[in-house]
Amino acid sequence: MARAKRRIYVTEFDMKRLDKLIDALEDFDERNKRYLEELEDELRRAKVVPSKEIPGDIVTMNSTVRLTDLDSGEEAVYSLVFPGEADYKARKISILAPIGTALIGYRVGDTLEWQAPAGIRRFRIDEILYQPESAGDFDR
Repeated sequence: MARAKRRIYVTEFDMKRLDKLIDALEDFDERNKRYLEELEDELRRAKVVPSKEIPGDIVTMNSTVRLTDLDSGEEAVYSLVFPGEADYKARKISILAPIGTALIGYRVGDTLEWQAPAGIRRFRIDEILYQPESAGDFDR
């Protein structure tokens, strides 16, 4: 993943669930090993905050965001979900997908960059349409 190492924010609730996901997949899921390592790298540098204290402009698990592809100008809306809920047709992106790992903990206005098979991808987070914590859904 090729992006600047900026401070990211993760809720205590999300951190616990993401740690469990990493622990569960780490020993037997070779296919996702690289993505797990990238997610672990992101989480190591995260500032962990209580769910009730996360700013409303931060991407958390189960957030729905509007992004702009900075190369094509196209806009897209995605929800950041756990692997079992991922459904590309429904625009539900797994935290283990490169774009999912790139999104967690960043805020509106941030630019994301990562290495995709077709080359470097660059997106800007334009808006958070739904964030569970802002909606009072602290256990989602």
